[in-house]
Amino acid sequence: MNTDKNMNAHSKDSDILSIQEMLPFLPVEVKTDRILLHPVLESTNTTAKEMAGSGAEHGTIIIAEHQTAGRGRLGRSFHSPAAHGIYISFILSTGRLGLSTPTLVTAFAGVAVCEAIESVCAKSPRIKWVNDVFLDGKKICGILTEAVAGSVVVGIGVNFSTPEADFPVELRQAAGAIFPGGRPPVSRNQLTSELITRILAPTPCSQAALLKKYRQRLWVLGKNVLVTGSGQPYEATALDVDDAGRLVVRKVTGEVIALSTGEISIRAK
Repeated sequence: MNTDKNMNAHSKDSDILSIQEMLPFLPVEVKTDRILLHPVLESTNTTAKEMAGSGAEHGTIIIAEHQTAGRGRLGRSFHSPAAHGIYISFILSTGRLGLSTPTLVTAFAGVAVCEAIESVCAKSPRIKWVNDVFLDGKKICGILTEAVAGSVVVGIGVNFSTPEADFPVELRQAAGAIFPGGRPPVSRNQLTSELITRILAPTPCSQAALLKKYRQRLWVLGKNVLVTGSGQPYEATALDVDDAGRLVVRKVTGEVIALSTGEISIRAK
C-alpha cells in the first residue's frame, strides 16, 4: 500500500472522490476492486440491491458523487447534491456480520459513522434512534438498511460540506453538514476511507459492546418523544435500547414496549 507523504498531502488538498485517493487510508483487507465509484446514480441502495440480487459478494461497495433519487426510510427522499456529500452503500453478508436483527445492523452502521467522524473530523455526533446521525442539533447523516437475497444492503448518506443555502428551504431548519461553512480541514476521501474501514474491517466487538457504544451516542434516552409510523401517534418516554436494538419506551399509560419500527421525534417537556 502506498503511504507516500506527498500522496497523503495531496489527498487532503483534493475533494474529488477517487479510489486512488482513498488507497493510502484503506487497510489491506479491503478489496479495492469491489469499490465501484459512479459520477451519478439514481440511488446507491437501488444499485446495490440489484447487484446483491445478482450474487455480488460481501464487501462490495457502491459510491456515487451525486444521486438523482436518493432514498431514506419510510419512502423519504435524501437530498444528495454533487461535491458536498458521501453517498455509499455496502453489500454485506448477514452471516459475516454476526448481528441478529436489521435494527442491530443499523445500530452497527450508526456507530461506525460516529466513530469515523470522531476520528477524522474531530467532531462528536450523536444518534437519534434508529437511523439518523445528528451534529449540533441538525441531521447530518441518514442510514437505510434493506435485506435482499441473503445479504443486507446498508446505505449511508453523509452531508459533508453542504452549505445551508444549498438545502431545499423545507430542510434548512432540520438538516446540516459536518462542515457547513468554509474549506473542510479533511477530505471526503479520508472520511469515506475511514467509514469503509469501520464497516468492512472493524475492530472485533461483541454485540453487547456494540450496544454499549450505541447507547453512549444516543441522545434520546430519558427524553419525551412522539412515536409515529406504527398506528396512532402517541407520546412516551425513551428508556433504553434492548439487546435486539429496539427502543424501549414507556407510554403515558405506564405501559412499557419495545419498538422495532416507527419513527420518533423529541418533545419539549
